[in-house]
Amino acid sequence: MNLPRKVRIVEVGPRDGLQNEKQTIATATKIQLIENLVAAGLTYIEAGSFVNPKWVPQMADSGEVFSGIARKPHVTYAALTPNLQGYERAIAVGANEVAIFAAASEAFSQKNINCTIAESIQRFAALIDAAKAQQIPVRGYISCVLGCPYSGAVDAHQVASIARELLAMGCYEISLGDTIGVGTAGQTKQLIETVARDIPIEKIAAHMHDTYGQALANIFAALEMGVSVIDSSVAGLGGCPYAAGATGNVATEDLVYLLNGLGIEHGVNLDKLIYAGNTISAALNKPTNSKVAKAMSK
Repeated sequence: MNLPRKVRIVEVGPRDGLQNEKQTIATATKIQLIENLVAAGLTYIEAGSFVNPKWVPQMADSGEVFSGIARKPHVTYAALTPNLQGYERAIAVGANEVAIFAAASEAFSQKNINCTIAESIQRFAALIDAAKAQQIPVRGYISCVLGCPYSGAVDAHQVASIARELLAMGCYEISLGDTIGVGTAGQTKQLIETVARDIPIEKIAAHMHDTYGQALANIFAALEMGVSVIDSSVAGLGGCPYAAGATGNVATEDLVYLLNGLGIEHGVNLDKLIYAGNTISAALNKPTNSKVAKAMSK
């Protein structure tokens, strides 16, 4: 098996994980979560989002969260930014990396951000120019890469074309997101094979949701293809506000357990990670979605 020796974990819990929670979460709770994740050894945390609070009210305090974190060197505190205005707000509070997002499905793009895929990508030009000028790295997300809640199957060549465009604009890495969690290992391999013809495999990340219980199988398939960057969310937090029934991201605890079993380096302490996940789950008054955390916390 041609597995990577080392994997970089991109922790999206504080943003992608919490953004769908209906209850109000105190800013201090969000800050504590981020600091617990860093204490567990995670070096890339998506800490917030600078989208219009009208659309994602849970992220309205992202500025306060960024301002309140006790920063650690060598840790990336990233923000999701939909446009130049969001980018400027993120940089003002010290985000040291930003992420932009496009959908692989026209129907999802229209429902989610009210424009075509081409228009959404065009909107990022000014943001990327500003980021280049300030030497801020930009990561690109493509959502619905293995299926769309509105239009069903998604063409892998469409995903590859968007990935190529985002890379050409200046994104250093493209995260392929199975937003509604419908993909299988076979489809994941096929997708990565197609995208890797257009962009280098080391610039591809996998972002899997576990709606159908396939996330770890899909991640294993991605690892076999040579992907060495995996997005995950502590305690399996999250879903997608625009995808009915879409459950959370793959749990970081379950990902770490998988990587441990494969002998792949990742730098994360599983016990401290479980503590971070159990702490935020308790604050949200719900059980963790991590099977590993459940098994090890008995």
